[in-house]
Amino acid sequence: MAEAVKVEKSVAASPESVYDLVSDVTRMGEWSPETTSCRWLGGVAAPVVGARFRGSNRRGWRRWSTTCTVAAADRGRRFAFDVAFGPLPIARWTYEFAAEGDGCRVTESFVDRRPSWMVMMDPTIMGIGDRGQHNRETMEATLASLDRYVTSEAAT
Repeated sequence: MAEAVKVEKSVAASPESVYDLVSDVTRMGEWSPETTSCRWLGGVAAPVVGARFRGSNRRGWRRWSTTCTVAAADRGRRFAFDVAFGPLPIARWTYEFAAEGDGCRVTESFVDRRPSWMVMMDPTIMGIGDRGQHNRETMEATLASLDRYVTSEAAT
């Protein structure tokens, strides 16, 4: 069974505003502790279903890139993308947005789609013993960074 992780955070901005930040994948390196950059592929530069982008990542000395395909792009509600490494499915990342008071609740979720042999190699290849806990921590850091940005923008 695929491992799934979900974290939530209240953010002081509208669901549409936060969606716009998250779905602009070229900015993902501003929020994520592992993603260093993303760039759209194939002449597409917008979050539409089927659009692809390349994500570059770093954790310590380890560096890797993946190809991602937008799976959902419903402004103000849901943004999701599937991650692949070559022909291998890796994960689905989803961000959901719901109005809450004067802002919104952002839910980030991860579903591990790697083949079992790759999961077993994770401690050796990536140096991660507990993928679920690791991703929970990085997801919490991502949403905290997003919240700090939104808060600082609101103050200016």
